[in-house]
Amino acid sequence: MRTASKWPKKPPELSQEQQRARAQFLRLWEEQVASKYSLIEKFNHGYPAKLRVPAGARTLEVGAGIGCHLPFEDLRNQDYHVLEMSDDHCDVLRTKLTRDRVVRGNIEERQPFEPDYFDRIIAIHVLQRIRDLPLALREICRILKPGGFFDVVLTCDGGFAYGFARKLSTEPLFERTFGMEYSPIVRNDHVNTLAEIKPLLTDRFELLSSRHFPLPMPIDTLNLVVGYRFRKS
Repeated sequence: MRTASKWPKKPPELSQEQQRARAQFLRLWEEQVASKYSLIEKFNHGYPAKLRVPAGARTLEVGAGIGCHLPFEDLRNQDYHVLEMSDDHCDVLRTKLTRDRVVRGNIEERQPFEPDYFDRIIAIHVLQRIRDLPLALREICRILKPGGFFDVVLTCDGGFAYGFARKLSTEPLFERTFGMEYSPIVRNDHVNTLAEIKPLLTDRFELLSSRHFPLPMPIDTLNLVVGYRFRKS
């Protein structure tokens, strides 16, 4: 059954103190993932990186952060571009890629690329955070070539396993570190559930393959993350 949703999402605003805590926590969590949760991080980046990429493909990674995905890709085999909203993150990305391959921007807005420009677009743990997801997907469709690949990794937000894992991992770590409630941070950050995102994707793209983690069975509520390869028809 399709989940009724309205966009753009309007999550609760965060105080300055909450914003500072969230920024500090993101850096802390990156360290935790790398050291304590390496298997899930391997899936997050390994799934899209192992999919077939046509030689010489022009690729765009949306929401590239500080470039954690870059080491997993064969950059010799493709013309790799990144799109990122944060000025600070763009500065880091420019130390890893040539400056003309780093674009500061929001995928919910029109970007400086011609229609049908990219052979492949990647979004790793991004779509659940986009407040006007239909608008963002329209822009992705505009700049992705017909027959081009859209490779996506998503958390299973709204599912039992993901919610339970959050209670055991991110929530106690945040509340112990900052002495404040974690739920407003989550509501402000993860604005879309997997059940809301999937229909938007399948309406616009052809699903070619998928893989769940940690269980091999394709049951969203029992898994933590899922990877998809779509194709623009």
